[in-house]
Parts: sequence; C-alpha cells; structure tokens
Amino acid sequence: MQNIKIIPFSPEYQADFKRLNIEWIEKYFVVEPHDIEQLDFPEDFVLKNGGNIFMAVQNEEVVGTVGMAYLDDFSFELAKMAVSPKHHGFGIGQLLGEAALDFARKKGAKRVWLESNRILTPALTMYEKLGFREVEFVPTPYERSNIQMEILF
Repeated sequence: MQNIKIIPFSPEYQADFKRLNIEWIEKYFVVEPHDIEQLDFPEDFVLKNGGNIFMAVQNEEVVGTVGMAYLDDFSFELAKMAVSPKHHGFGIGQLLGEAALDFARKKGAKRVWLESNRILTPALTMYEKLGFREVEFVPTPYERSNIQMEILF
C-alpha cells in the first residue's frame, strides 16, 4: 500500500482511535466497558507511564491504529489495534505492529503481550509473523478474549 505514514498519537486523533476500534469490535463482538474506558480516556489507559499510540495515515485519512500500554519497566501490552475494513489486506497492521514493537524495544522492554480471539485468524497470523507466540491464558477483563500471546526480546 502506498503513502502509508505511521505517526504518533495526538489528541486530535482520539475520535479516529475510537472509531476504528468500535468498528471492528462491533463487527465481531460486543463493545465492553473496558473498551470504552480505553477508547474515551487513552491518556489514562494507554498513554499513561510512557505508553504510546500509533496512527496509520494514508493521504490525510486515518486508516489504522495501535496502542502500546505500559505494564511495567520491562513490559508493554499491544492493545487496540484496528485497521479500517476497506484497507484490510495491504499490510497496514504489519506496519503498525512493527512500529509498536520498535517503540517497545527502544523503551527497553523485554516483553510485549497481547490478547485476542481465535476467530480473528488474519490478525493471529500477522502476530505470529511479527514473532508473537501463544502463552498460558490468564484472567482478563474481556469476555471476547480467548488467546494471549507474547514476544520476548
């Protein structure tokens, strides 16, 4: 895909961050209370303590996003990855994932963790391509989560 820029989040992108995530969640699942918290208040749930959000922009249109939520001095959670359905299949998720992992490495992280659902086969395939591997499942606030993965640096 041409002309894709991965840029850091700024407050003017909050509506896009929320829109993109609500769009995919509603397509497959139900939007849950913790989703709304993170999407309405990314500064408290994703950006806090040095987390980051990346936006994929093509010709001034925001077409994707991913968050890197700080967990501890050595870990981040890859969270709230979403790509507009009309832009699926062009490697935008891969670009976002690479940017997120590069950010975590530069911050000195030793581990990045994520949770997903097994019906999201293209996403799981992309995560594996990025180097994520399935780990033992631990309790989560999300009803839809049924797989957890991590990558170690």
